[in-house]
Amino acid sequence: MEPVEINAGTYYLRQLRADDRIDDRPALLEAFADPETQRYRSSRIADLDTATDYIRTREREWASDERYTWVVADQTTGALLGEVDLKNIDPVDRTAELSCWTHPAHRGKGIITPAIQAVLRFAYGGLGLHHISYQHAASNQVSRRVAEKCGFTLDGTLREAIVIDDKPEDLLVWSRLSTDG
Repeated sequence: MEPVEINAGTYYLRQLRADDRIDDRPALLEAFADPETQRYRSSRIADLDTATDYIRTREREWASDERYTWVVADQTTGALLGEVDLKNIDPVDRTAELSCWTHPAHRGKGIITPAIQAVLRFAYGGLGLHHISYQHAASNQVSRRVAEKCGFTLDGTLREAIVIDDKPEDLLVWSRLSTDG
């Protein structure tokens, strides 16, 4: 599928870019250098080449329908504020997993919730998906609040399924259905 831009009200969602008009690589470097981002994300972006590879990988994943990734962008400047993506997409079972992060300079400003809600509308209406899951480390209280604000239901806990700060930690598993209010 070709990348789809989505209007998310105050923000717009677009593909990651590194071209003569918009270059998301510096913002990716800043975000992934942040200790809190590193704590909860397995991806590492240490230099411009790695950032370029990250963007090219996301482009290939769009083209092969294995992952759809959107930059949460400022409506005026186009600046990267965060990222939302659907991965592990199964069109037969109509399922996918959602993940997200917010650039450290923009955390706490309510950016990611409307972006996720816009992606969910696209997932249900545009892609015909029915079940979207969302997982995060139990210690990540911000992700918990995001899940709750976006109407996800806590399905359960995978005990010690992730390592955070060199210690096993529980992984909380949430879901939202196309038929949820």
